[in-house]
Amino acid sequence: MSAAAQTQNNRAPAHAGQQSSDTTPSLLRAVLRLVFWLFVALLFSILVEWIGMLFWWPDEGMAHSRAMLADELGYLSGDLRATLLVSDTAAFAQGFAETVYHWLWQKSGLEAAIAWLAATPPVEASAWQAGLHAGYTLVADFVVAAATITQVFSVRLAVLSLAMPAFALAILVGTLDGLVLRDLRRWGGGRESSYLYHHAKRWIWPLFITAWVLYLSLPFSVHPAFSILPFAALIGLLVAITAASFKKYL
Repeated sequence: MSAAAQTQNNRAPAHAGQQSSDTTPSLLRAVLRLVFWLFVALLFSILVEWIGMLFWWPDEGMAHSRAMLADELGYLSGDLRATLLVSDTAAFAQGFAETVYHWLWQKSGLEAAIAWLAATPPVEASAWQAGLHAGYTLVADFVVAAATITQVFSVRLAVLSLAMPAFALAILVGTLDGLVLRDLRRWGGGRESSYLYHHAKRWIWPLFITAWVLYLSLPFSVHPAFSILPFAALIGLLVAITAASFKKYL
């Protein structure tokens, strides 16, 4: 065996190992990016609810968030009682919301701290404890609304998770339709457009993130079909454009 061939064989395993090591960080970055945007959507939804309690629905107060939670569960108990993944959508979403609430509010100690602040301090309590209690009474409704919005957020997150087959179906239909259009363009002598291909491909992931963040942050209740299906259709359209404008010859 020549020295050049031996050198090439030695490089091949290292190159394969490098590819596998490069794949894992990219998947980890994608997961961390998704978690980051979910956290941003949760904070934004809480902030919007607080602003609404001050300016948009001051008469309702924290009752607005409770009504939203009841409406979200009502949608699942009505038109969306069963999906491809679970047989009882409302029970799944409610259980998921309770789990998220347990870890974010109870397991973290926030609920115990809030209960300590809400309790009337004893007579022998220090001045700073009485001051904390008085300060909490001013923002108690906002804290309760934040806890309820967390449950609303969790219910919507469960709905989005159950709606993944709809996105997958839209992507599949878009891919098949785009490949058919690509073959027609290929055999018909149509012109290629790398500009259209790259821009359509570039907007698929941001549109997917926008669908999640927008639905999770809405300050009012809306039927999940009106929030998910339009974005799934747009994503399918972008996938179709991407596949149709892919280069004719590999």
